[in-house]
Amino acid sequence: MTTPETPAETPETPQAIVERDGAVMWITLSNPAKKNAINGAMYKGVADALASADADPAIAVAVIKGAGEVFTSGNDVSDFTARKPGEPSPAFVFLDAISTFGKPLIAQVDGLAIGVGCTMLLHCDLVYASDRARLQLPFVNLGLVPEAASSLLLPRLAGHAKAAELMMFGEMFPASEGKEVGIVNAVLPAEALAAHVAERAAALAARPRAAMKLTKALLRDLPADRIKARMAEEGAIFAKCIAGPEFREAATAFREKRAPDFSRIAAES
Repeated sequence: MTTPETPAETPETPQAIVERDGAVMWITLSNPAKKNAINGAMYKGVADALASADADPAIAVAVIKGAGEVFTSGNDVSDFTARKPGEPSPAFVFLDAISTFGKPLIAQVDGLAIGVGCTMLLHCDLVYASDRARLQLPFVNLGLVPEAASSLLLPRLAGHAKAAELMMFGEMFPASEGKEVGIVNAVLPAEALAAHVAERAAALAARPRAAMKLTKALLRDLPADRIKARMAEEGAIFAKCIAGPEFREAATAFREKRAPDFSRIAAES
């Protein structure tokens, strides 16, 4: 079996690559043509992997990482804009899976962690990032609202003022700032990141598993139904935003490789 230390050649087809190394499940987001942007199949692959890990007594820890030198550039915009109205979103299946996963979950973040690539970190127990990692919550800039219950979780973690700054400006910030606000546990040299995560995952896997799961449950200071309710609220608003003029302008500007112009929309509203 290929281990995380000796990865196989990254395939070109977008997918979630699942590997098992002893008691650790490694889940790799792989979409090299789009900086590991996550499409529906990848969301489903991660959700299925987490469900399998949760149900398998032989798995003690799960790790999510990105292929190559990127964690993920976020949603594959072409994928979710092509979805028909009312069609179930694999993204919400993924968010439900990651927010309810009962075992330790580690994120190995190198390079870009944008959009859902950043908000999913709020559901991980441990986040280790490289010194070249860059995080971003660009939702407002795209005419959208945050997801993954991040509008609830980030203010509790970073405080209202800092959460407002990160979400309302939507600017990219370094992993060191992510550590300051509590999203990231540690920032390491890029060349040391994989080995550090492998060591930490192995150390967790050696701990008593029942006690580990109970400890994780106790550390969750928000009821699961409150998180799920916020996700549903954000999702309903998100869906309306996708159908709105601001997102259309942002998507058009992205395709045309220009800066979006929201001034006309504001004047007409």
